[in-house]
Order: sequence, then C-alpha cells, then structure tokens
Amino acid sequence: MSKHGNVRAATESAGWARSFELPDRHNADSPPEARGLARDEVRLLVAGDQLTHARFRELPRYLRPGDLVVVNNSATTSAAVDATLADLPITLHFATWLDDGGWVVEARTRDRTPLPDRELRGGTVFELAGGARATLREPWLPAARRLWIADVTVDPRVLMSEHGRPITYSYVPRRWSPSYYTTVFGRIPGSAEMASAARPFTQDVVLDLVTSGVSLAPITLHTGVSSPEAGEPPSPERFAVPAATARLVIDTKNAGGRVVAVGTTVTRALESAADEDGRVRPAGGWTDLVLGANRPARVVDGLITGWHAPGASHLDLLVAVAGETTVRRAYAEALDTGYLWHEFGDSALLFRDDGRH
Repeated sequence: MSKHGNVRAATESAGWARSFELPDRHNADSPPEARGLARDEVRLLVAGDQLTHARFRELPRYLRPGDLVVVNNSATTSAAVDATLADLPITLHFATWLDDGGWVVEARTRDRTPLPDRELRGGTVFELAGGARATLREPWLPAARRLWIADVTVDPRVLMSEHGRPITYSYVPRRWSPSYYTTVFGRIPGSAEMASAARPFTQDVVLDLVTSGVSLAPITLHTGVSSPEAGEPPSPERFAVPAATARLVIDTKNAGGRVVAVGTTVTRALESAADEDGRVRPAGGWTDLVLGANRPARVVDGLITGWHAPGASHLDLLVAVAGETTVRRAYAEALDTGYLWHEFGDSALLFRDDGRH
C-alpha cells in the first residue's frame, strides 16, 4: 500500500443515499439489552423480490441448506483514548496501525465532533495518559484530512487496554461497557469499531444455522473509524481471507448455494480477494476497494447488515450487492415501519434481486 493508501474514489453514488432524512426517533441510542430485548430479538427486514418483516432469531428460515454465511472474526478494541491539545480536552480515536510503526488517528472534541482542520498540522502534539505523547506526522488520505498519521511514544495497544473505551458517536449519549461492543465471532483484536452486523448473532442462532445445513466461514477485516463526511471514500483496511474460506466460497458457488456476507466488512474482504470472474483466492494485506454501482459485487449474493445514515459510504456497498431498487425499497420500508439505525439498532438481510432467493 502506498503512503496514502491508493484510495480509489467512488465515481458513482446512489443519489437517494444523500437525500433521505433520518429522524432522531430512528436512532438506537442504547443496546437492545437495555431496552428489554435479547440481542437476537432485534427486527430483521428481509429484502429481495419482496419485503418480509421478522426477528433476527428467525434468520435461519430465510437461508437454505448449502448456503454459506461468512463472518468477521475481528474483535473490537477500546480505541477512544482521552488526550489534551494544549489545555483543550480531546479524544483520540486510534483507527489502525501502519507497517512503519505509525498509527492512523482521528482527533475529536469531548462532545464527539471532529476537531477543525485548522487545529491540525504536522508536529501537533497530543498529551496522553502517563506522560505519553502522540505527534501528528501528516494527513493519511488526501480526501480525508480528519485522519492523520501519528507517532506515539508508547504502544497504543497499552493505552487502549489501560485507558481506552469503545468509540461512540453523539446518537449514543451514554457510555456503555466494552461487553456491549462484542460479537460472538470476534476473536482477533484489531477493529477500531465493532463489526456491528454480527452483533445480533447468538450461540442459538449459530447453532440453528448449522443444524439447518448452512455453513459458516471466517475472514478477518479490522475496521477503521467511520466515514461521517458525505462523499468521503472508505479508508484502507487490513484484511485476510484464509485458504479454507476461499475454498468454501468456491465450493458453495459450484454447488448452487448462496454466499451471504455478515456486514460490509465481510463483503469488502471477499470482493477484494476475488478475480474478475468472481473466483475467490486466499488474500491478505490492505484493501482500498470501493464497491458501488461502478463495481458491483462478484461474489456476495446476500448481505446481513445494520442500517446506515444518509451519505454513508456503506450505502454504495449495499447497492453493489443488492442493487439500488432493492436497497431503496428496504430503506423506505424501514423508515415507514420504525426500524432503528446504527450499531445498536435493527438488521436487514438484502439479497441480490435475481430470483434465486
């Protein structure tokens, strides 16, 4: 990967993704457990050639024997760490580590808004706990000056372990413990934010899938921080698609089964490992792939996902899998029927509208 990540800007976006409005009442401001629900009791909208309302624990009903569900085994870190800039209280988000020892960071005010560009320049020093310091080197990506490469005087993993907390945004006013930001599949620490599409999975749901003839396979993709600015492309992320998973994807396709990705992270990883014919091979490293109308999915037939805010780059990825018509209909239905958004919200199962489901 080059210094700036070789980001390829998306040249097309679904216009509706920037035009729909999300009323505050659709924001999930607390975990389902705090609202009296089990994780797998959140709502599930199944969308393809028709729309069906269900609960997440009913997911196995909408998959078939021979389908393959691919999951992300990256675990969430406590990537938000308090800092100061001069006398100004700051929160640093540690997004990812770089091969040269630097870290990609995002600086936010304590009210969780991005620090203005004018406050950031090469050489800016943030004071951290225990006398540690993070010194900005240069912007990481030309299109996203909120993300900087920083040199840190101690291992940020130690800072996160001892002083960090999960990254949260303004729609979640209360701080929740790290246990609310886990998934049943998370095994390898490295994600700055939860791969939240997997949050509603429970051991019971996994068992029901397996006993109904649906296979599961892992990839690893360590998520960076969210892209809150409209038009900002997804950041490069570390990923790995193991040989066993690549073989299962190929075998599933050859047998006529469907490959269902749990989240945009899994979709990005699988599509990054696919050739032009859609054949997945073992792969790893960095991906800067941007999926959308210009680059539709070649591997993924269905996608389990949460609900994304207007302007989010994830929406283009949904279109790449299911097509704009299906995604538009699903979002209109979710807004009309009170679905909840974001990492603590409800879920969707989006199929490519080709009559195969």
